[in-house]
Parts: sequence; C-alpha cells; structure tokens
Amino acid sequence: MLESTLQKKPAERVAPLRAAQDAKRLQLAVTAAGAVAFNWTVADDVIVWDGARDILPHQVVAGKINRGRMLLDLMSPEGRSKLAAVLESRARQSVPFDLDVELATALGSVWFIMHGVRIPDMDGATERVTGLMREVTERRREIQRLTYLATRDELTGHLNRNSLRAELAEAIDRAKREERHCAFLVASIDRLAMINDSYGFDAADELIVAVGERLSNSLRSSDVIGRTAGNKFGVILKNCSDLEIAIVADRLRAAVRGSVIETRAGMVAATTTVGAVWLPTGANSSQEAMLRAEEALGRARTSGRDGFTMYQRSPQREGARLRLMSVADEVAAALKQKRLVFAYQPIVNARTREAAEYECLLRMVREDGSVVSAAQFIPAAEQLGLVRLVDRHALEMAVEQLHEHKNIALSVNVSGTTSCDIAWLQSFVEYVRANGSIADRLMVELTETAALNHFEENAQFVSQLREMGCRVAIDDFGAGYTSFRNLQMLRIDMVKIDGTYVMGLVNSPENQVFVRTLVDLAKSFNLKTTAEWVSSEKEALLLESFGVDNFQGYYFGEPVLKPAWMK
Repeated sequence: MLESTLQKKPAERVAPLRAAQDAKRLQLAVTAAGAVAFNWTVADDVIVWDGARDILPHQVVAGKINRGRMLLDLMSPEGRSKLAAVLESRARQSVPFDLDVELATALGSVWFIMHGVRIPDMDGATERVTGLMREVTERRREIQRLTYLATRDELTGHLNRNSLRAELAEAIDRAKREERHCAFLVASIDRLAMINDSYGFDAADELIVAVGERLSNSLRSSDVIGRTAGNKFGVILKNCSDLEIAIVADRLRAAVRGSVIETRAGMVAATTTVGAVWLPTGANSSQEAMLRAEEALGRARTSGRDGFTMYQRSPQREGARLRLMSVADEVAAALKQKRLVFAYQPIVNARTREAAEYECLLRMVREDGSVVSAAQFIPAAEQLGLVRLVDRHALEMAVEQLHEHKNIALSVNVSGTTSCDIAWLQSFVEYVRANGSIADRLMVELTETAALNHFEENAQFVSQLREMGCRVAIDDFGAGYTSFRNLQMLRIDMVKIDGTYVMGLVNSPENQVFVRTLVDLAKSFNLKTTAEWVSSEKEALLLESFGVDNFQGYYFGEPVLKPAWMK
C-alpha cells in the first residue's frame, strides 16, 4: 500500500491533502463569519449541519435538529411559508434564495438569515437545499428598536404625529370600503403653560405622560392613541356611531379630571378639552380630519376648560380650509421646484453702522413671478405638517450660501413647530456637524415662547450648536415676558428685542423703560442685543444710548433676494 502510494506522482499525492486543507479553510471562514452550513436532502428529509455546535450551541445543534420537518416546526408561520415556497418550486435550474426566518427556541424567538440554493432533480422537483444560516437576532432587534423610535413619541411612548396620521388614513379608507364610520378626536391638556411656570418642566412632562396613560386606559383595544403636539393627544375611534363620540369624549375628560396627578413637584389637577370629527362624513382624508378636529377643539376652547365640541360644516370654515389646503399645495410645489428662496436683511453694528451679518428671511416665488413673505405661507405649513421640510430646506440653502461666500455670516430661523421635534433638531445638528467649516458663521434663531415651552429639547439643541461654534439667538424677545434666568440656562448668545417695542419708541416713554430694562438685564447676563424694526435715525440713536449692540430694520436695509455680496 505504502509502495503504491509512493509510486504515484507528487501532484496526485498532494491533491487530496490540498482538498482537505481547502475544506478546512472554508469551514474556518464560515465559522469566523458566525455562520453554519447546512445540507438538506429532501428525499430522506435529512439535514447535515457543519459548524452548528460551534456557532449556535443553544439553537440549532447537530444531532438535535437533523430532520427538515423539525426545522420547519420551529419556524414561525411566515418563515415556514417562505421556505415551503422554495421547496415546492418546479424550476429545472438551481435557484439561489435569501430568507429571514424566525425560530422558536427555549431562549425565545431567534432570527436567522438563510443564504442558500435550491438544487432540482431531473424532473424539476427539489432534490436538496444547501447553504448557510447566520443568526441576526441582535440586528433584527436593533431594527425593531429604531422602527419603534421612528414611530413613537419619545416622552409618552404613544404613536407620534406622522404614525398616527398613517393609522388615521388607513381607518378612513377601511371605513369607506366597509361602509362604516370612525372618528378622530384631539384632546388638549388645559393650561399646560401655566403648569410649566408653576411646577417646572419636569412636572409638566410627568403630567403629559400621566394624561396619556389615563386617555389610553379609557379606550377600547381597537382604538388608537398618539401624541400630536406638546399638549395634545389624537385618538382614533374605529367603528363608532356619531352618538358614541360624545360618550367617549366625556369618558376621556372624566378620566383626566377624576383625580389629581402626583408629580415630583407636587399634586397637579388637570383637565382636557376635546374636539372631534366623525368620519368619513366630516372629512375625506387624514389631513382634513386632523385639521377639522383642531377646528372643533378651537371652538370648544372658547367656552373655557374641560369642554367638548363636534366638527360641523360651515361655509366660512370650509372656505378657510380650502384656502389653507391651497396654500399648503403651493408650498409643496414651491419646495419641489426650489421656489422657496431667501431675502437677506442686514443686521448692522450699532457703533460702526456696518453689516455684521444677514438674516435669511424665507420668501416664496409664485409661478407668476410674484414674491410673498413667510407670514403668508408658514402658518399653513405648520398646521399641515410641511414646516419641517421648509425649515430643512432653509438650513440647506443657508449652508450652501456660507460655503459659496466665505466673508459673510448668516442667521437662519427655526420655527416653533420644529423646535419641539427632537428627531428634527438632531438631524439639524448632524447636518451642521457635517458642514463644520461654516459653523462659526451661522447663527440659529429660536422664538422665545417655543424655546421655553420645550426647554429641555432646546437646551440640548443649543448646547450642541454652540459646541460646534454656532451662535444662538432668541427672536422676538419680550413678547413672552420670560425671565432672563431661563435664557441663561439655555446658554444663548443674543436676544433680539421684539420690534413691537421698538416701533414708535421715540414717542413712547413706557416702551423706552421696557427696552432699557431688557438691555440692562441682557448686559448683566453677558448677552448681546439686537433691536428689530428700527425705522429711523432717532430710534437708532436712542437705542444706541441704551447700549443696544445691533440694529435691524428697513432704515438700515430692506430684505432683498440678491444682496450686493451675492452679485
């Protein structure tokens, strides 16, 4: 035997050894990749595993799951159906496949991805299935976690506005198909701003969570709840009559006011006001339904706290709604066609009277070439959920101009709606971080009321921006009568004095006292000041004597689409 082996040519003697080495290397590579090889012969239903004991000791171990039917029994119905479709194929050629399958084990559900190939016999029936299996449970859980976060409100855990709107659209479509009815309710927590001021932001957050739980516990399992705004929850009632809506609204309001809510700052009594619309009678789409429920809520609030109103059609409101929808459609088209542009207004140094930077003011160029200010379309964009896209577009335009013009500084606004959206604020920060070279020439403006109504979110937002070199200003300061202590906690750089106090300042002793007080307080907190709406030299001189650092207004320059530095 040894003699016959020695008589073989060297290549013939080495070939089996090389094949064994190649197989071993392949097995090591598969093992290192965290995979297990399988070979399933269909005729005898036998599965042979390679590497299962090393890679998957608690799930698929050679000798325990050695039959195809045993593997199928462990699979979820969906995974079993997918694999059965592969096995039942009659294709006469080998067919590769990739399947995500869920297996039930003693440790709970475990997810695998199967990369394999189906090998047919001469008649096209499946002869064997061979390939690799790799556990992806952690990746699957991470995807599920991210999906959950993308669809849920971070504070309450209920659906966020976009997800609730999608659920509402599906409920309306189903009601139309089945000739049934559903309803959409908006429940608003009364006097939340007062609770913020009296008990603090942490207590207000605890109150929001508690109210959400009480509302949710008062609903049927088929109903859906989500948080649509800072103090508002939306509720979808599936398959209900118009008479049932008032009953449910009463039950929701009673659940909230029934007992005080315990917070770390003390006991808080809360009430809610509810507006509702019956569907599809009252609206054809989710967008219309949410808008009309808000209209009903607004009418309920006119009667005081803890009220309820159903939406009822009226020619005046219908006309207003159609105008709002028309403006929203126009904004969407302008975004798509890049007809949302900036008008740039200079902010001048009070001492040198030279432009220190420019505020980017949104304008919409209509299809006929006319230009309209933001005040004519931003409210509609906020009500119908388009303002996040508008604000993102504004940021991208500002960054583009800063890259193109190295010697200018720009100020860009964040609307009140987006300033409470944590995911949007984080995407803003990431975009600025990706364009870090321009950060020190970018100022971000937040409105006073929005910044302080969503204090924690904006405090983190401001901190991240300033770490990158951006400056942050509070716009329209003075309109909300907010304490400077809160602004100091936000770590802002500048306050912009509300123009309503600057207009006619020379002839208003009361406004002079107010503006001088604001400026003195700002100085004590090392904050720069900018006076808005400055319209004359007399106003400028008076403001300069108060110690105002910067001026902005038509006297020093109107907003223009093509400033000199751009030309």
